[in-house]
Amino acid sequence: MTALAARLLRHRAGPAAATLLALIAGVMILVAMGILVESGLRFRPEPRVWVAADLVVADRTVSHTSREFDGEMTTSTVTLPEGGTVDAALVDQIRRLPGVAAVTGDDRVVIGAPAAVGHSWGTYAFTGRPVTAGVAPRADDEVLADSRLGVAPGDRLDLTVGGVSRPYRVSAVADTGAADVFFTDAQAARLSARPGRVDAIGVRVASDADRGAVADAVRRMASAAGASTYAGGDRGEAEQSANLAARSMLVTAGSAFGGYVVLLIVFVVAGTIGLSVRHRRRDLALLRAVAATPGQIRRMLIVEAALLGLVGSAIGAPAGLLAARWVRGELAGRGFVPADFPMTGGLFAVPAAVGTAVLVAVLAALLAGRRVAGIKPVEALGEIAVEPRRGGRVRLVAGVLTLAGAVTSGAFTLGGSGATGALADAVGMLYLFVIAVALLAPRLNAYAARLLTPALSRIWPVSGYLAAANLRANAQGMATVLTALVLSIGFGGSVWFLQTNLERETVEQSRAGTVAERVLATPGGLAPEAAREVRALAGVRAATGVRRTQVVVRSFDGIEPVAAQAVDPDGITSTMDLDVREGSLTDLRADTVALSATQASASGWRVGDTARLWLGDGTPTELRVIALYGRGLGFGDVTLAAETVAGHTDGVTDDEILVRAGGDADEALADWSARHPGSAVLDAATRTRLIGGDLALGAWLNRLLIGVLVGYAALAAATTMVLAALARRRELALLQLVGLTRRQIRRMVHAEQAGLLGVAVLIGATIAALTLGAIVNAVTGSPIPYVPPLGGVAVLGGATLLALATTVLPVRRLLRVPPIDNIGTRE
Repeated sequence: MTALAARLLRHRAGPAAATLLALIAGVMILVAMGILVESGLRFRPEPRVWVAADLVVADRTVSHTSREFDGEMTTSTVTLPEGGTVDAALVDQIRRLPGVAAVTGDDRVVIGAPAAVGHSWGTYAFTGRPVTAGVAPRADDEVLADSRLGVAPGDRLDLTVGGVSRPYRVSAVADTGAADVFFTDAQAARLSARPGRVDAIGVRVASDADRGAVADAVRRMASAAGASTYAGGDRGEAEQSANLAARSMLVTAGSAFGGYVVLLIVFVVAGTIGLSVRHRRRDLALLRAVAATPGQIRRMLIVEAALLGLVGSAIGAPAGLLAARWVRGELAGRGFVPADFPMTGGLFAVPAAVGTAVLVAVLAALLAGRRVAGIKPVEALGEIAVEPRRGGRVRLVAGVLTLAGAVTSGAFTLGGSGATGALADAVGMLYLFVIAVALLAPRLNAYAARLLTPALSRIWPVSGYLAAANLRANAQGMATVLTALVLSIGFGGSVWFLQTNLERETVEQSRAGTVAERVLATPGGLAPEAAREVRALAGVRAATGVRRTQVVVRSFDGIEPVAAQAVDPDGITSTMDLDVREGSLTDLRADTVALSATQASASGWRVGDTARLWLGDGTPTELRVIALYGRGLGFGDVTLAAETVAGHTDGVTDDEILVRAGGDADEALADWSARHPGSAVLDAATRTRLIGGDLALGAWLNRLLIGVLVGYAALAAATTMVLAALARRRELALLQLVGLTRRQIRRMVHAEQAGLLGVAVLIGATIAALTLGAIVNAVTGSPIPYVPPLGGVAVLGGATLLALATTVLPVRRLLRVPPIDNIGTRE
């Protein structure tokens, strides 16, 4: 059967090429996506600050255990957005343990300009790196600087910490592996944003001590203090590095979309192979008629599918490696991952992609050929000549249940958890709708054909009648074509526009909610007292300092970080309008919180309730809810008083100051800005444009992944329709021999396409509208999503052009061949 399978593939180049194209593209996408995920999962950060430490004590995650509906207990863990800290008193407690040779706590200092990280000098002994030039800093105005900062011993280096710029003398230079600065221990403690807390504690065990016993004692102490202990190869996990953030991003993005990409590839490859096998049922029936056994038919189909899968993998895997290299370069160039983040060579991603492609191809071929393989030899040719029934009750029931699940999913999404996971929710809901359409497609086609018969016959009396008859008779055969078109339109009209809605709504909320006419900002941040200084300037009516942060809240499936802002409550209603719907912001203080209506709905909180959450550094807190507002996308789902987060964020600076002032304050603001190097006075419109640009940059990865989904869905529709068109050579030849002209046949095909495309557009647009509307309403609160006019035209026009090009052109090619040559050929 292997030789026969290879020979049949060679003589059926069209279907084989279409299936091969789907497999190549599928393997390429799987390999590229798999490499991103594998790179994140296999990445193990090497310690850079704690190279010479045997143990590192730090607090980097927060966990929450909850009970599921079935009674099972599950634990959810997330990385702390602001990086946790450890009580500084733990340093002395560990120092007193027997067997501890050295211990130090690191007072981590965030430096705004130049962008760098400061550490205590006592930590430098644990880096294991020599001083390149100079001597250790002894005075509070001396530092050791990394060579990347471009300074030499004796140079002056201005560092902005907490919004205040101070000059330092560079006493030494070293290669620390990053843009680091080391202060004296006293100065680092003074500059730390979290007094009495340290970022991490490094421990060195004495050479003659029992390492296991010391490690156990340190772990017990750390656990009692709410921290974790890292040893060996895990020490790098304790350091807050850009590589760790990149790893989390790659794993999260890959996990969110990887499963849906696999489902899409399964859908496309299964549909393409299934349609190819279906159009060969006469050949397969002939083999059964000449006594080929069901097992031989199945083995032949397995070999064919496996050969196509292997050939597709041989081409798609190298293409996927190249695609992954390109994506990695784009991610690094756009700041998503550091330039030195290591990408794997696909040791696991490539075999997984190949195995998935081959397995899907084989299973699809077996599923598509099960009817032919089971026909009795004496009945094979006669049975296969009749169009199969439109599916049984099992398929109908499954379709109805899946449709109900999709609708239920949409209703459930309305109470979802905001923007987090919106794209994944949209794709999941869309898949349920498309699967329902695939199961119900034969009945949908038949019902639509009956409705369209009068209209088609009236427009094209002869060709329209034939088109309607074809649609009715071939309702089962056109099920795959309808599903592919609906899939393409659904993806293009929902998940792509979802990203547009998120960006547009965020910018619009920010614009509408910013009452202030001026905004003060600086890359290094602004000191907390800056807002008070600005408020005292002539002509300034109100000034509000705003600090961006995150908090961790409970969600439906565990806990998750959400965007938050910490503000100076004084005059907040004069500088920003959060669209308060319940309560009042005038009661905002250290023990209260305001929430977006979306977040409040997701967490089940109301005005007056106590919101239990974690601050960005993992500190649990209970705050009374005093207001619910509508502009969560533009300003964050949680609004806190600056006093609430004091000492719990990585820095002490405000990101910006919103200023309500008249034109007479411009000179005073300009003078204040001149006294604070690096600061700038922006108008509200400029700030809004900058926010839009930042959002577009941050959404690049989402758009890339969505583009892959939409593009592959379009490829599925194209290959499916080309296969369906090329399989009609005998039918079209017969019509010509009984007297129809080529023009009448072309009109018949046009009429068929008009009917089928109309049904697909109606169903696909409805699914896209339901999906997009449900997700957008859950995230923004707006029941009507925004669809760019040109975007809508592009989706519907693209689907129309795709359907016409992939059907009309192949049919025109078939009609150029004399009918007598096609009537006796294979299908």
